[in-house]
Amino acid sequence: MGVANMAVLRIDASILGPNSASSELADLVEKELVAANPNTEFVRRHLGANPLPADAWATAVSAGYVPADQRTEAQKNAVALAGTLADELRNADAAILALPFYNYGVSQHAKAWIDLAMAGGENGEKYLDGKPVVVLTTRGGAYGPGTPREGWDHNTDYLRRVVGDIWGADLTLIEREFTLVGVNPALDQFTEMATLMRKSAHEACADAGRTVAARI
Repeated sequence: MGVANMAVLRIDASILGPNSASSELADLVEKELVAANPNTEFVRRHLGANPLPADAWATAVSAGYVPADQRTEAQKNAVALAGTLADELRNADAAILALPFYNYGVSQHAKAWIDLAMAGGENGEKYLDGKPVVVLTTRGGAYGPGTPREGWDHNTDYLRRVVGDIWGADLTLIEREFTLVGVNPALDQFTEMATLMRKSAHEACADAGRTVAARI
């Protein structure tokens, strides 16, 4: 009797294409996962390269106040898209979510995806209940205790609340800061620190990929 292939949902939200630090981390998780489970199947969405419609969430929500047979085509399409996104989460055995920090908060592409996915199910539905999920988030600068921008990160805790608390995932969160070191000359003094942060994040990704493979 054959063993069913495992399905992993991978979401990327970077706007930086091949230069994305968050996608680089997700690639490392995926590499280790596939090395352990070569038959793993992936469902992929790159929200940065192919953004969801900005008005789809509001349109899907408005459809909830209209009888199904009276909805506009736009409302029907938005409701269908929300249902598809919710199903992708429900049907995943695990997930790799590369969701970078932009402008002190959640990427607009990631927020549109989260909002629409929530609209596609019951309020508070635990789409990822108990499933292993790795969230990768990256920041160009540093926002930890004692830094000038301490308290300005309005992304990371939000992702914890949504993916871990609301969607119920068994969450592994991997963060990497100072990704603009080497890009912005004003940060050159932090080169050694940034190198260590990158190395630590890469090691954490490799461990996470092996852990997820063992779980699924």
